[in-house]
Amino acid sequence: MKRKLMKRLLTCTVLALVGSLGGVRATLAQDLVIERARIIVGNGEIIDEGSVVVRDGRIVSVSEGEAGVSGVPTLDAGGMTLMPGFIDAHRHIMRGDDEDWFRDEALDRMREFLETGYTALMSGGGPVPGIVELKRRVDSGELLGPRIITSGRANSNNTSPEEARAQVRANADAGVEIIKTSINLTPGGAEAETLAAIVDEARRHGLDVMAHAVTVPDMNAAVEAGVAKLVHTPHDSFMSASDAAKVADAGIENLSTIGFAVPLFGIFNDDNVPTFRDGSAWPQDILGTGSNAAGEKAVNGRTLWDAGVTYGFGTDTGYHPWEGLKHELRALNLMFSSVDLVRLMGPNTAAFIDMSDDLGTVEAGKLADLVLIDGDPFEGYWNLLNVKVTILGGRIVADRR
Repeated sequence: MKRKLMKRLLTCTVLALVGSLGGVRATLAQDLVIERARIIVGNGEIIDEGSVVVRDGRIVSVSEGEAGVSGVPTLDAGGMTLMPGFIDAHRHIMRGDDEDWFRDEALDRMREFLETGYTALMSGGGPVPGIVELKRRVDSGELLGPRIITSGRANSNNTSPEEARAQVRANADAGVEIIKTSINLTPGGAEAETLAAIVDEARRHGLDVMAHAVTVPDMNAAVEAGVAKLVHTPHDSFMSASDAAKVADAGIENLSTIGFAVPLFGIFNDDNVPTFRDGSAWPQDILGTGSNAAGEKAVNGRTLWDAGVTYGFGTDTGYHPWEGLKHELRALNLMFSSVDLVRLMGPNTAAFIDMSDDLGTVEAGKLADLVLIDGDPFEGYWNLLNVKVTILGGRIVADRR
């Protein structure tokens, strides 16, 4: 009874600080002790019952047993699993008119991400300048939400190299952190030449390029053009080991986004016919190509993984984050173990967003971006859907206990 009362008092204190979820980030305490947690570090180590001490938003110690620290807000995590906060490295965050979205949706959308367990999001290509403004508001504390990594688009299809370079320069001037492009090879087309120009121009501005390449030939062209990252697992054919080795040898990171390539529970139509998550017909209408390529993404993802590619987590979704998380995890479960998923979602995705020094594992020196989960993720991916507490830089930003 005493423990429950103390937990309730801590929760009330935190929620009083959080208030309406707007304009409060800078006022939240960044020191925290988490005790009696089962800790999944993310590097293969598991602590059955341990403590994490956070000072100024960063983890200073992770240990077995009690922390032995007094005078700091303490969260009793008894019965819950602690692990790194979730990262979606291919998320369409904003929609519609920027001004309308900030006024009508921003608070609710950011709250949904935090309650689902997301502590960082990389935008899947803009919008610019809206996504840059969202990052500013989150970083300044005007809006409480996950960390935002911004991107802007440059097109390699139906665009000349000169026009594509101009698009890169405009995005660089707007302050984006990475260029998002796509490549869809056409017979006799200049897409590969234009993509190479995008990569070259981006490097002139100190920016990397991540490419939407959804077939194996497109992926190979992106690798040859020198992109730093691939945001999709290809379909339209099964990938060979040599194709995957090209990605690994080039040191290019890859995201999953395989959820829309298999029919998933909950998206069968009224006649109990399986469909893709966008409602199109199974199996011939994946991405509208009529390629009958269903299921190849999951297998190709495993081929990339086995080749040593740093394979991370992305949903390519724009709807409710919990639903996107559920869809992607269910699909990944076809080819990846629970142990794999922890690595894939944690250190691998942190590497994709170039934040390995700060995120992805529960270790001293890292930012205290953490989630507490009701259940054991190693018993099944579905337990990753049961986030009870989300902690961002040592601040409790969502509490659903």
